[in-house]
Amino acid sequence: MPMPMPMLPPMPPLPLLGRPRLGRAPLLPLLLLLLLADPARPISFQLPGKTRKCLREEIHRDTLVTGEYEIGAPPGSSTGPSANLKITDSAGHILYAKEDATKGKFAFTTEDYDMFEACFESKLPVGTGRMPDQLVTLDMKHGVEAKNYEEIAKVEKLKPLEVELRRLEDLSESIVNDFAYMKKREEEMRDTNESTNTRVLYFSIFSMCCLIGLATWQVFYLRRFFKAKKLIE
Repeated sequence: MPMPMPMLPPMPPLPLLGRPRLGRAPLLPLLLLLLLADPARPISFQLPGKTRKCLREEIHRDTLVTGEYEIGAPPGSSTGPSANLKITDSAGHILYAKEDATKGKFAFTTEDYDMFEACFESKLPVGTGRMPDQLVTLDMKHGVEAKNYEEIAKVEKLKPLEVELRRLEDLSESIVNDFAYMKKREEEMRDTNESTNTRVLYFSIFSMCCLIGLATWQVFYLRRFFKAKKLIE
């Protein structure tokens, strides 16, 4: 008699391609916030003698701005670093100024959305040959980056996870405010475009009326002229 075939255990169903898995979709906004929360790196540049270099940035209103700068002396120089730092807004108001700056910190809060400028002016004489320049390092932060969450955690006695959640909450609020500002600017630009289109339409109609009136006047004037010269009846 033939031997009976062994029964194989049933295979589990294969997952459908493209089927979302539970628990991953809610992590996407968190990953996006973590990517956006990457702290900005400090800026470094060379400052030659008797020159002035400025950095500009647009910042929203009611925003905390902090910064840390360091000016290194040229290698082989016995006088040390010598430069002036001045931070102003578009109206020329001085928010921070330091003469013979070498290393320090600054902080201020913006009153309105504006363009802010940080200028470094070297006081060293222009070198001859291959005299090295001063190295300037500026680490400027604003908004969520400027907040000291370590101090907040000490004052409010927060746990590390609570501090991170607070930081993500502030970051999300900052992103929402940025989108709200962009929406407001888009509405203002749309209103400006609509107003410009209306003015162009009215000006076009006025121009057409002027041209039609001028053409009509020319026809009657030439007709009267030719009648006076008895060229037409």
